[in-house]
Amino acid sequence: MKRLYFGDNLKWLSDRKEFPDASVDLVYLDPPFNSNADYNVLFREPSGQVSQAQFHAFTDTWSWADAADTYHQFIDTCPNVAVVEFMEALHSFLKHSPMMAYLAMMAPRLVELRRVLKPTGSLYLHCDPTASHYLRMVLDGIFGGENFRNEIVWKRTTAKTLMTRRLPSNHDLLLAYQKTDEAFWDAGAIFTPYDPDDLDEKTDKKYSFRDPDGRRYTLGDLTNPNRNRPNLTYDFLGITRFGAGQKNGWKRHTKQGW
Repeated sequence: MKRLYFGDNLKWLSDRKEFPDASVDLVYLDPPFNSNADYNVLFREPSGQVSQAQFHAFTDTWSWADAADTYHQFIDTCPNVAVVEFMEALHSFLKHSPMMAYLAMMAPRLVELRRVLKPTGSLYLHCDPTASHYLRMVLDGIFGGENFRNEIVWKRTTAKTLMTRRLPSNHDLLLAYQKTDEAFWDAGAIFTPYDPDDLDEKTDKKYSFRDPDGRRYTLGDLTNPNRNRPNLTYDFLGITRFGAGQKNGWKRHTKQGW
């Protein structure tokens, strides 16, 4: 049976009847990012078009005035002394900043999420580089640094060119933790079955050639457009080439049938 809970997740997570200890197999959370932006719920007309009426959902900017009560209650009741000490250290460093308000909102929820996870369970926290470094330290305190598994980088969009002041911000992060060493991991699930005769249209078009054994391949230009590269200039089959790789690498791959 599937069940949808509406409202503040901390309220529901704190309800031991609804969420007893060690009752959840997997947690994925995509909380607000402290992005200093407003978000709206868009309504659609029966035709599918976005309606002009929009309902303001939340402001992704955190203030200490809104977080103070939650923070102090958490400090007074959290059973994890190490986490309390760490949060107080953060508070002394970050003061009453929006970042501290954000972490004060996240910490009690992460403590409850660990409580409800089964020993075989895992947690994946979706965040961005704005607060990922702080969240990882909070998670280390709650789950234990030894239970950190991966920092997964998700490239959201292609990098924009002509960045005059900094490199582009075009990725989010998934922080992966397991509750214990007993956590379930399906090694086969990360692989996608590969059928060379049933490829998606883009891959089928790219690898459209077949060798005598029926194996697919594609053709690519291995020459270098920059002609002023002496270390990449050499003769091949009587023709001077400006290669994308060094001469020894070219010969090695040529002998292997590349």
